[in-house]
Amino acid sequence: MLLVQNVSKLYRLYRTPFDRIRELNPLRKSPLHTDFWALRDISFSVERGEVVSLVGPNGCGKSTLLQVISGILQPTTGRVVTRGRVAALLELGAGFNPDFSGRENVFINGEIMGISRAEMERNLPLIEAFAEIGEFIHRPVKEYSSGMYVRLAFSTAIHVNPDILIVDEALAVGDAVFANRCIRKFEELRERKTTVLFVSHDLGLVKQLSNRAIFLLNGRMEAEGEPKHVIDKYIGVVLERQKAFQQSDRKEHPTASNRHGDGSSQILDVTLIDQAGRPCGVVSSGERVTIRIRTVFRQKMDEPMVGILIRNRIGMEIYGTNTRIEQVDLGSYEAGEELDIEFQFECWLTPQHYTITVATQYADGSSHDWLDDVISFEVLAQRQAAGVADLRARIEWRKTKPDENAAQS
Repeated sequence: MLLVQNVSKLYRLYRTPFDRIRELNPLRKSPLHTDFWALRDISFSVERGEVVSLVGPNGCGKSTLLQVISGILQPTTGRVVTRGRVAALLELGAGFNPDFSGRENVFINGEIMGISRAEMERNLPLIEAFAEIGEFIHRPVKEYSSGMYVRLAFSTAIHVNPDILIVDEALAVGDAVFANRCIRKFEELRERKTTVLFVSHDLGLVKQLSNRAIFLLNGRMEAEGEPKHVIDKYIGVVLERQKAFQQSDRKEHPTASNRHGDGSSQILDVTLIDQAGRPCGVVSSGERVTIRIRTVFRQKMDEPMVGILIRNRIGMEIYGTNTRIEQVDLGSYEAGEELDIEFQFECWLTPQHYTITVATQYADGSSHDWLDDVISFEVLAQRQAAGVADLRARIEWRKTKPDENAAQS
């Protein structure tokens, strides 16, 4: 059982480290710091065997709350009550000594948890089998890849038989095979009545695993309850922020995670539009959508090329096309002329988070203007499907009897 009562966490922010010392002067009347409340009046409880997820944008206080619950941070006000053994898998790099081997770190972790060496010896084969890092279990952790590290850390956390398991977004580092294995393990822990509190930006995973979800925003609880309803509210807040951003600045200056090109043309605006003709950030699987791109040419241009690329949350390229592939001739343009172009398709993608990259290019593929991940959107669906594409498979089946001759022989 886990109980969080009126938890708040205050940080004092100083412009320089020296200001911290100057503020100690008893003659100074005005403070040199500003107060930042990372958490404000957080209260909830998690019953035995319940799986609760925390959702919210970056910087909303999710990781801080997990650190308070794990005992790493002390709350400024309020209290946290836990009953039973708590295992926590927080940010990558926490909990293991990089100079010790994986095996040594497993035993040290067990000692910290109050588990005898004999019990950890019994658990070690299970930990090794689940982590699947082979002979690296005997190598220093500093030689591990991020994926190997998180596999061993997660395997250790779940095999100390915790009563409460706390997991941050660290699982996003693992590959697809390991992620599926972790999901099955979460379901197994739920059946064994282990309490699980986890943070994830994968909203489909939140719906699949959670009994309840909590939406944090600016350090406060905005919503709590059934995952579907909480996620709907979270997406609504994200869309409102996106709309406000687009109205204030986005139309003339689209932003991207990476932008390059020689500037012979400039992308002025990129919009994802639903089948009702409205800008959107959430799409139903199978819904017809449009990616609208507005471009201005800075110099005379013959037969430019425009393309799109859709990636999933880990950067895998899901689908891409351009006007050359589609055999569309865009003609010629003088400096100052603009081009409005639309790409339309049925979005048969599985429920996940995706991004859209757009580009204007020369015929040889070199870029005028390339914008990585300029738009992000979420796909929702009533039915589940593995992978990234929902191919809507049809199933036919029949019952057959064993061949009589084969049966006689």
